Parts: sequence; structure tokens; C-alpha cells
Amino acid sequence: MQTKCTFPNHYDQSINCRAFLSSLTRLNTPFQTPPPFSFFLSVAGPMAGETPPSHRRDPIKHTVGNAAVQRRRQLAVSVAKERREAMFRTKRLCTEGFGMNLDEAAGGGMMIDEEPPVLESQTSKAVEELKLAVLFKGTDAVQKKVNALRELRRLLSRSGFPFVEVALKSGAIPLLAQCLSFGSDDEQVLEAAWCLTNIAAGTPEQTKSLLPTLPLLIAHLGEKSSLSVSEQCAWALGNVAGESDELRDLLISQGALIPLAKMMLPDNGSTVRTAAWALSNLIKGPDPDAATELVKIDGVVDSILRHLKKSDIELATEVSWVVVYLSALSDVATSVLMKTDIVRILVDRLAASNNLQSIIPLLRSLGNLLSGDAYTTNVVLDPAHEITESIIRSLSKCLKSEHRFMKKEAAWVLSNIAAGSVAHKQLICKSEAVSLLLQLLAGAPFDIKKEVAYVLGNLCVAPANGLGRPPILSDHLVLFVRNGCLCGFIDLVRQADPEAARIGLHFMELVLRGMPNGEGQKLVEKAGGIDALERFQFHENDELRMMAGLLVDTYFGETYGVDE
Repeated sequence: MQTKCTFPNHYDQSINCRAFLSSLTRLNTPFQTPPPFSFFLSVAGPMAGETPPSHRRDPIKHTVGNAAVQRRRQLAVSVAKERREAMFRTKRLCTEGFGMNLDEAAGGGMMIDEEPPVLESQTSKAVEELKLAVLFKGTDAVQKKVNALRELRRLLSRSGFPFVEVALKSGAIPLLAQCLSFGSDDEQVLEAAWCLTNIAAGTPEQTKSLLPTLPLLIAHLGEKSSLSVSEQCAWALGNVAGESDELRDLLISQGALIPLAKMMLPDNGSTVRTAAWALSNLIKGPDPDAATELVKIDGVVDSILRHLKKSDIELATEVSWVVVYLSALSDVATSVLMKTDIVRILVDRLAASNNLQSIIPLLRSLGNLLSGDAYTTNVVLDPAHEITESIIRSLSKCLKSEHRFMKKEAAWVLSNIAAGSVAHKQLICKSEAVSLLLQLLAGAPFDIKKEVAYVLGNLCVAPANGLGRPPILSDHLVLFVRNGCLCGFIDLVRQADPEAARIGLHFMELVLRGMPNGEGQKLVEKAGGIDALERFQFHENDELRMMAGLLVDTYFGETYGVDE
């Protein structure tokens, strides 16, 4: 007699049980919770007035709606936080200048051997010298101000801990604002903006101290300013924008978006890098309006495409981050970008890149774009075109990486491709990606394993096209199960994470329903699936309890094993 297990019957077993992920496409970042949907509900068809039938999302459009969009926008903020806490700092200290008197600028980091009390005294003295210079009206007044600003800037440009608080308490901000006034010498404005840049790289309160200077910094982004001044002011504004939603909104309301966007248009690499970085901080959400407005500015989309094609890796990386936030936050921006050849450009860069810092935004940009409108995505990523095989090859390369971020995000992008047509699924199954995914499911850390499970699950179901639960692709299911993936999914069922458990239960249902000759029950039992299901008998999560209960009652009821 085989082991049996029963659950209280809290639901109608006649309800149509929905298979795995309904070819679910997930939005924004690989760290997001997928849109909620009921394991038991019949699948809704496409909404009226939508694009032609989708192979990717029609099954869940009714059940997700605006909630998925809101979730995507909220998670763009998570991307920004990761960027700050990992390798891409949201705020940056400026220790080298932009082309004006660079011999002098090089002195910015030369006082590292001084004791803190000495440096504090020097900082306070530098502000006092600046006060005197601002009041001076003689023939060399400009040079006195430049010299005083340069000394203060050197102290604020230390790579260790600049004494920003000392400068603020000494009254530096009103003086720096005066030095930004129109008609001032370019070098004077540059040094003042440089000081403000490094003050803004400090604590939240220190950053907020720049509020009186923001209109002047924005005004100096215009065409009447030199490139070095514009770039330094953009850097200062980028630091301010990186601090909070409140400050981003203030900058946008004061008109920072358009001049920063126009700085993206030329081919000056340094200027474009700084402007792109500042823009990525300015538009990063959660409000999508800024991202939507950015793509409407004449020349911006063309400049993004042009810069992404350049050999300058740092430049392309900063521009890629702009694409990340555009595609994460704004459906309008995503639609505009998908009408260009940006996917091809990103795929080509991904294939050629071995730099982790550049690969991360490339992966995120591709994942966001490919989780957009399903019909458009399928047209762009035509299985018959070489671009589709190229992206799968590039993603397979990322799955082999030693960096867990790359593995996780590559799996996330693959999960969205795997949510496409049967032809997309077949291309993945014919590639080396499948063997890599199976290895990761068996031995990778939990977060990577969960992303991999989405890929494999999506590969096992055909598009439903809004007509009930998706049919199982038996060849794919059998291939994965024969290669030992079931234990990995059952391990997810045992996890405390509800999302992971849901993925595991979905796949277990596919095995029980779809394996040939009714062998699914024995396979699940042999892999410890019944024990895993029993933990949900009194589970606090109603959905998971009902899902597990339905599987037990349907496949492991009173008659299971009676004939053996």
C-alpha cells in the first residue's frame, strides 16, 4: 500500500486548475514578485482593444492589470538601491576636474596624511578666506575667489572623509551660491560647482543643504555655459537626484530634465557619461512621468542608440542604466524603444562584453524590454531570426559566470523569452542553456534556483492564447524530469518563501498531470513530494493550502496505490 495523505476539502474540485505559469512574463527586475494569480481560476482572455493575440501575457492580463505596472515601478527603486549599495554608487565624490586647470585639480587628493583636527581647521579657514574673497572688490577679486574656492574644493575632494559638516557650519552654501551667479568667471563657477558636488555626495541633510543653489546649477546646464561647467553642474545635480524621491521631484519641477537630456545629444564622451548618470538618478522612479517625458524630447532616443553602439564601455554602461529605468518605469518609453533596433544593439553589446559592470544594465534592459507588450516582443524576437539565437547564446554565457548576479539576471531574462511562443521554447531547449539551468536548479543558491525554476516551468507549457489552462509540452517536461529536475522543484515546495513554494507546486502539478503512462504519481512520491505536500495541511497561506490540497485529493486520494 502506498503512502496516502488527505486534506480538508475547502474548495470545489471541479474548478479548472491552471497550469504552471500560464506562460508568465515577469516585469522589471529579477528580484520582483510575479503578478499574483489563482492556481484554480480559469484563464481570462485578452482585454478589448489590446494588441493582436499574445503568446506571452493574454492568460493573465485580466488578473494582473494595473497592479503589475505599479509593482514594476516600485521595484525600479530596488534596482536603484542595489546600484548604490553595490558597484554603481548613486552619489559620487568628484576628485578630478573637467578640463580646466587640471594641474591644479590634481592636488585634490594630496592631503591624506593630515590629522583630522588639522583638516577641520583648514576647512573652517578656507570658508573664512572665501568670505573675504567674496567681499573683496579689487582688480584681482576674481583670482582671489578662485584661489579660495580651489582650497575649499581640495579639502572637500578628499577620497576619505571630506569635512563637509565643518564647511556647512562655517556658512559655505550662501558663498558658493554667490560664486555661481551669472556673469562670473568660468573657472570660478566650475570650482563652486565642484564644491557643491562633493557636499551633495554626503549625508541626506548635507545634500539638502544645496536647495538654495539648485536653480543656479540647473541654469548653468544651458548652452551659454562651457562644457566643463555644464558637466560639473550635472554631476552636482546627479548627486542631489540620487538622494530621494522628494529631491528628484523638486529638480524636475525646476526644469532639470530637458537641459540634462540635451547634454546627451552631442558626441562628447565625458559630457554624455555624466549626463546619462545624472539622468538615470533623476528618472529612477517610482513616478513614471519623468521617464515618459524623457523619450519625448527630440533626439534623445536617437542619441541613446548612437551611444550604445560606441566602443566606450563606460559611456555605454551609463546609457544602459538610462534604458533600464526608462523600460522599467514607463510603458510609453518601452513602446518607443521597441520600435527601434535597440534590442539588437543590446544583444550585440552583451555578446561582446566580459565586464560585469556593463553586463548588469544590459541584462536588465533586455529583460525589461522583453517583458513588455507580448505581440511586439514576439515580432522583434522572431525565432526565425539570428538575433533570437544570439541572445540565448549570450544568456547561456552569463549562466556560466562566476558572478551570481549574472546568473540570476540571465535566468530572469530567459524566463521571459521562455514565456513566448513554442518556437521560442524550442530554441532554448535546443541550446546549452537547458543543461546549465538543470545544474543550477540542483546546486545553485536559493535566489538563483528560483529564477531558474521559472525558466524551466515556462518551457513546459504552450501558450494558452486565452483559452483556458496552457497545454503541457510533454517532450520538454519529460526531458527535464528524466534529467532530475523534480527534486529541485520539490525542494522549492519546502521553502518558507511563498513564491518559491507556489512555483514548486505548479511544476508538481505538471508532472502529475503530464508525465506519460501515469508515472507522475510515483515520481513525485519517490522524490518526497507527498511529505512536502503534507506541510501545507494547516498552512496559514490559503492559496498554497488549497493548491496542495487539490493535488493530494486528485492524485493521492483514498484509492492511490490500492491496486498495487
